[in-house]
Amino acid sequence: MPGPNTFSVSRYAPDRGAIGKLTARDSTLWRLDWPILLSALALSFIGSLLVWSATRNRTTLNNGDPYYFLFRHAMNTGIGLLLMIGTVWLGHRTLRGAVPILYGLSLVLVLAVLTPLGATINGAHAWIVIGGGFSLQPSEFCKITIILIMAMLLSHRVDAGDLDHPDHRTVAKALCLAAAPMGIVMLMPDLGSVMVMLVIVLGVLLASGASNRWVLGLLGSGALGAVLIWQLGILDEYQINRFAAFANPALDPAGVGYNTNQARIAIGSGGLFGEGLFQGSQTTGQFVPEQQTDFVFTVAGEELGFVGAGLILVLLGVVLWRACMIARETTELYGTIVAAGIIAWFAFQAFENIGMTLGIMPVAGLPLPFVSYGGSSMFAVWVAIGLLQSIRVQRPMSA
Repeated sequence: MPGPNTFSVSRYAPDRGAIGKLTARDSTLWRLDWPILLSALALSFIGSLLVWSATRNRTTLNNGDPYYFLFRHAMNTGIGLLLMIGTVWLGHRTLRGAVPILYGLSLVLVLAVLTPLGATINGAHAWIVIGGGFSLQPSEFCKITIILIMAMLLSHRVDAGDLDHPDHRTVAKALCLAAAPMGIVMLMPDLGSVMVMLVIVLGVLLASGASNRWVLGLLGSGALGAVLIWQLGILDEYQINRFAAFANPALDPAGVGYNTNQARIAIGSGGLFGEGLFQGSQTTGQFVPEQQTDFVFTVAGEELGFVGAGLILVLLGVVLWRACMIARETTELYGTIVAAGIIAWFAFQAFENIGMTLGIMPVAGLPLPFVSYGGSSMFAVWVAIGLLQSIRVQRPMSA
């Protein structure tokens, strides 16, 4: 009778023979997950139209060039696609050996934000200004490195066939490594990114097969940490005001509640089919702040209506559905954990972004994946798509 580790070996061990068949270019293209790729491309295309509509009349932002943000959004998408191709070409297994280096680099970058190199943009001290109108938000890349470093640790002995699930010591190490960048990001403070990272860690633990005690402990620690952050006054005043406006939507509608009130007005005015692209009165009148980034969904709601906004939700749903299929069908725990971390990241961030425009979630300053304007966010999500594609490409032919 097979031993207790037989399942983990057959389920998660790499199929080197199958990987060898992937050297032909046409084979790799055939094995790509085209629904997830085309859906992500469609989201980025829709995002470019929404960003263009939101910024073409904002001369204080675009320096008099109505195509300024459209061009940069398209350029960011193009760079993101190149990063995805590079990730697929290298492969998630090859990158596995470089994970400690990538993790260390991400720590250096987030620490740099706390030095004079850091800059405050839109109220958040979370950026490094590169020059030439370009800036970098290191916390976006920390989302990827947290997934990779935890996946590497938690899957090592399981993929080797030594264990059926990660032991307590390994889980503790993985959580400590995840806590380091999260703690630094909290010092900025960038609460929205920390929330995403916590959800990522939770998703990774659930996928790894770690003991439920760790999952319950993480949830309890998160709740305790939220209380301590509030009591110790770590949050900036504008972040406290956001929670106050969420708890009481009628609070100061011309002040702290202005953003969410205007967002709901914009979405509500769109009706079924919207007022038409570039025709939204709220968007044209520039009533909604940060409409090209955090509140880009309001442009869809107003100008494309329920149908257009629903299309964005459907495309996001396809991305998540295909990512779930990739996580389920992969033949190694490492790939399963990486895919699960990305699923948790995309799902929560999309829910938070859209939820805050509808008033069902507090404003947290998170972009809508693939749609919102922003280079760092765009690069990170396309690298994540590259990881998902690599996991699918390198699975055995029979899977």
